Amino acid sequence: MTAAGRLGVGVIGGGRVGPVLGAGLAAAGHAVTGVATVSDEGRERAHALLPQAPILEIPQLVERSELVLLAIPEAEIESFVSGLAAAGVWQPGQLVLHTAPGLGWSVLQPAVSAGAIPLAVHPAMSFTGTSMDLVRLRESYCAVTAPTPVLPIAQALVVELGAEPVVIADADRPAYAEAIATATSFSSAIVRQSVDMLGALGLDAPARVIAPLVRSAVENALQSPE
Repeated sequence: MTAAGRLGVGVIGGGRVGPVLGAGLAAAGHAVTGVATVSDEGRERAHALLPQAPILEIPQLVERSELVLLAIPEAEIESFVSGLAAAGVWQPGQLVLHTAPGLGWSVLQPAVSAGAIPLAVHPAMSFTGTSMDLVRLRESYCAVTAPTPVLPIAQALVVELGAEPVVIADADRPAYAEAIATATSFSSAIVRQSVDMLGALGLDAPARVIAPLVRSAVENALQSPE
């Protein structure tokens, strides 16, 4: 960190999550050193959300960053981290944060062996990859997992994003991921089915018709039983 507690943040991944979190950290006063992405869509998203951040190659981005944010598919994280460790890219004292729901900090062990500090932070929300997500983050919770001495760092980053941190043990991340996936896939499938049924009846805007019902039903389901 700098004297003011600000970090140089490097974002690896141009999907819906990475650039949004980068923009959220930038809004909190951190400096985004760059984005590493290979797709045209990722580049467009990065330019839209982080217009001042350059597109960099991964080794160059990691070298410039005090916090490396890995927003890549969960299945790729282990081999990715190991590959950079084998190449000697990770730096001592560097924060390495991944956003995969089902993995804790232990998947970052190859980076830890090089002296990096591991953090696992997953925002429990559905991302659009647009600035709209920055507003939604302020109403969301983030699962945070890290070694006990550095857990406050992960919690502080979540608070800076405007979200609420929830500590999840490393061994409990798969169960957490299953709960998140169940809620997301089930609700999406049911809503789509209902919209299609109403559309078949000839309604012009079935989604708008069903939206208040869905919101109220979810709110009722989330209320604690008396």
